Amino acid sequence: MGKQKQQVLSRFFAPKPKTPSSTTDPPPPPPSSSPKITTTVNFSPSKRRLISQLTASPNKQPKLSSPIPSLHQRFLQKLLEPSNPTPQPPSSSKPVKFTPLEHQVVELKAKYPDVLLMIEVGYKYRFFGEDAENAARVLGIYAHMDHNFLTASIPTFRLNVHVRRLVSAGYKVGVVKQTETAAIKSHGLNRAGPFCRGLSGLYTKATLEAAHDMGGGEDGGGTVNNYLLCVVEKSILGEKKFNCGVEGGFDVRIGIVGVEISTGDVVYGEFDDNFLRSELEAVVVSLSPAELLLGDPLSKQTEKLLLAFAGPSSNARVERASRDCFTNGGAFAEVMTLYENTHADSPDSMQNNELAELGSQQMVVKEVMNLPELAVEALALTIRHLKGFGFERILCSGALRPFVSNTEMTLSANTLQQLEVLQNNSDGSASGSLLQVMNHTLTIFGSRLLKHWVSHPLCDQTLIAARLNAVSEIAESMGTCNGMKNLGRFEEDSDVAIVQPELAHILSLVLTSLGRAPDIQRGITRIFHRTATPSEFIAIIQAILSAGKRLQQLNIGEGDNNNNNKLRSDLLKKLISTASSTSVIGNAAKMLSSLNEDSAYQGDWTNMIIATEEQFPEVITARKAFQMAVEHLDSLIDLYRKRLGMRKLEYMSVSGVTHLIELSTDVKVPLNWVKVNSTKKTIRYHPPEVVTALDELSLAKEKLTVACRAAWDSFLRDFSKHYAEFQASVQALASLDCLHSLAILSRNKGYVRPVFVDDHEPVQMQICSGRHPVLESILQNNFVPNDTSMHADREYCQIVTGPNMGGKSCYVRQASLIALMAQVGSFVPASSAKLHVLDGIYTRMGASDSIQQGRSTFLEELSETSHILHRCTGRSLVILDELGRGTSTHDGMAIAYATLHYLLKQKKSLVLFVTHYPKIASLETEFPGSVAAYHMSHLTSHDDVSKNSNDHEDITYLYKLVPGVSERSFGFKVAQLAQLPSHCISRAIVMASKLEALVNSRIHGRSGKELLDEPVIHQEQELHHCPHQEFGRAYKEFYSNLKATILDDDDHAKSFQLLENARSIAKTLVSR
Repeated sequence: MGKQKQQVLSRFFAPKPKTPSSTTDPPPPPPSSSPKITTTVNFSPSKRRLISQLTASPNKQPKLSSPIPSLHQRFLQKLLEPSNPTPQPPSSSKPVKFTPLEHQVVELKAKYPDVLLMIEVGYKYRFFGEDAENAARVLGIYAHMDHNFLTASIPTFRLNVHVRRLVSAGYKVGVVKQTETAAIKSHGLNRAGPFCRGLSGLYTKATLEAAHDMGGGEDGGGTVNNYLLCVVEKSILGEKKFNCGVEGGFDVRIGIVGVEISTGDVVYGEFDDNFLRSELEAVVVSLSPAELLLGDPLSKQTEKLLLAFAGPSSNARVERASRDCFTNGGAFAEVMTLYENTHADSPDSMQNNELAELGSQQMVVKEVMNLPELAVEALALTIRHLKGFGFERILCSGALRPFVSNTEMTLSANTLQQLEVLQNNSDGSASGSLLQVMNHTLTIFGSRLLKHWVSHPLCDQTLIAARLNAVSEIAESMGTCNGMKNLGRFEEDSDVAIVQPELAHILSLVLTSLGRAPDIQRGITRIFHRTATPSEFIAIIQAILSAGKRLQQLNIGEGDNNNNNKLRSDLLKKLISTASSTSVIGNAAKMLSSLNEDSAYQGDWTNMIIATEEQFPEVITARKAFQMAVEHLDSLIDLYRKRLGMRKLEYMSVSGVTHLIELSTDVKVPLNWVKVNSTKKTIRYHPPEVVTALDELSLAKEKLTVACRAAWDSFLRDFSKHYAEFQASVQALASLDCLHSLAILSRNKGYVRPVFVDDHEPVQMQICSGRHPVLESILQNNFVPNDTSMHADREYCQIVTGPNMGGKSCYVRQASLIALMAQVGSFVPASSAKLHVLDGIYTRMGASDSIQQGRSTFLEELSETSHILHRCTGRSLVILDELGRGTSTHDGMAIAYATLHYLLKQKKSLVLFVTHYPKIASLETEFPGSVAAYHMSHLTSHDDVSKNSNDHEDITYLYKLVPGVSERSFGFKVAQLAQLPSHCISRAIVMASKLEALVNSRIHGRSGKELLDEPVIHQEQELHHCPHQEFGRAYKEFYSNLKATILDDDDHAKSFQLLENARSIAKTLVSR
């Protein structure tokens, strides 16, 4: 309230505008992701009119009553005074007089109507009109009337902070800077007018990290990608009428292009999608874009999904663009024009690296020509969008990556969410996710790559083996015993048995050093965009140079006479060789030699460039002119020594004013000498020749600064021909960081290297003592492991039943996570794991609805199931957890039965089916040898054969998977844990007994109506009068004997006696 009160009072005492405000044009709509505003006080026009009517006097007051309005009335009038929403002249009979600055504001706002402008004025950045109101709301600053517009301001040194806050609120922010200095302006044609200003930077969520003066400030969010995702679509109902609707599924074809502008990653794809847009949802969840570019027109279902994603949870920014201009090949022409202009910018005389760059660009052009039609349209829209920011060149920097690859598994959005691969389901953070357990990376860019590895497991056995070999070799170098296992699987000679011990040490040094340096992946991309500062350039190139030199100590490819210096992993050799390339190291050293490091860190542009006659001659010319101006100014002192007869006269500087001549008060000087300041005994002057020379010196310095900045821009432009090799080097360092992270994970107790069978062998999953990787890290040694054994030629389906909270979901999750970790190339939490490479992991778990998209809980459940049934193959792992619980019992059981029957009969995938419907286990008889029923074991205080216990017995979960079907779910125990009222639970137990008796009566012929008509109250009273206390004491004594038996396993006689006591107590309890 303090901030609001201050703003209200400040607005009251601010001067009123000279011209009365009147109706103006309606303001442009705010950004789609505008935050909730609570900073400023504002009312709707209707409320203003109502309060004005209540506070204004209806009739003119007589002179003697109150000639002056009260302070409270003046306060309300000032508070409710409407402000001009946009910097447009108010319409009135009298023309409004704008100041020169306001004329510039109106012109800039007309040119950039959808941009929140920050205009440099002196030592502040100012907002005008509606921009000032929005900035005041988001930043919590004061907005007031100044001349014709509402205005607010921030200091220049806080620009970075406030731009980030406005961008995170969803605005497109433009920074308008002065394009001329005072020295240049005084010698130009515009000396009498205002400073020339122009848009120097445009910032949104996807472009902020790559933009000028804004990058490198991740503030802990550097591991998060900021993709710009462009989505276009077209209907295919007319093309495939036989394949539409709920059965066949596809009604639209969608094209996407995702660009991570700060790292240079470009992803494309085109796919057919169904009514529920499950494929598009997988893309959105995997990329988590910061901005969405929607290519209109889009169908309602697609738009609904994308806008739901861009809601408060992700706060993604949404922008629309029309595709009408891309008909009849216009999209392809737009794309090819960009590549032609890029080639035209290259110099005529090309060196070897420039020719190599041109060859890589030609390969990119060929790849673009083979892109699908909708992907080309999305790429053209993205190019047109990025041209406004100056970042379109990033699309020509390297190869485009398909979103769906033959070597990677594409996990659906449901699988990523339900297995909690990237984030947990409680608060959406990485804590408690699989990624957090596996992430031991030391660099920001390595952490981003590991996220991609975890969300896109490999499907190629050769690539998986290469990663596992590299992880094993690094782990062995660390000295871990786990890394020693299965290392004989390398194909090299057995003589090579010792990995060089410095491998892990050097990797750790390199990665630790890179972790302290700036984000070099985003850094080299900022250099490519020519937005990097000199100090940032030196820090990034030095980090790459230092890492390359340290990795060269491993002597990859050298020392053939000493076999102990050779690595066995081909992947490690390739990555280290790429990261320590002599070309990269040579180019890095050469570029650093062209810069003065001390001047770069001090921000001294005039001395930063080390120029020669061959390189940057314009800098040398500007420096000579500046030096001549300095020498001319210094030579003037001799003139004044002679004129005043003072041989020791020198220039002096006071309070930043230089070249002052200090004389005593009794010395007479010419009348045209300018008095600057004085003391009691002295006066300091600027002679007219000095004033002119200082002006010339200032102008020469400004020209030198401009020349140095132009040389710096040219220097960064030359870096683009080396960008590809530097990007490959950084990518290799990121991969080494991921492998090092997986090697650290392999040192965990109980982790083992998985073994993969050949592709021609039957699909199988043999896991011994498997554990859930996330829960094990929480429970430590208290986690109960379980075995999983499935084989395509034998048992390939497990129907899992058991009590609520008995560990069913944990068991199926751990099996799928172990398979996922193995195909990432990681060691797994098990005593042994023998697996087949899977082409997909599909899950259907939990209960959730999507009201925004018009989907009920059961529709969500069946939609996910439909996606699985359409996508899974015989090489897939399918997890179905409690399918059919979103509807009535009979319908749910029937759907669950039919779904499992379809999977077994048609797909023959590896299936883990969790259910509370024991009848589904009857499929075991229809598919003998292929289906087996299991349940999570437990102990109860009553004999399970007794059906009249009504869940009053205590239950102990053993969390162990054993064969057989569990007939009961013990739901009333969960009701007690949830602290339902005891009366409610008692009535539920009685009703459960009646329903169970009703089912039995149908078998034995007794009338069910008689059972249901029996009074419930008497049964509840009988239930409450049971001797619970006596039973509880006997039960505790029984379990205390069993516990003592386990603890005293050394004394066999005592253990036998305790078992006898427990047996006698059990007989007594059963007899009751």
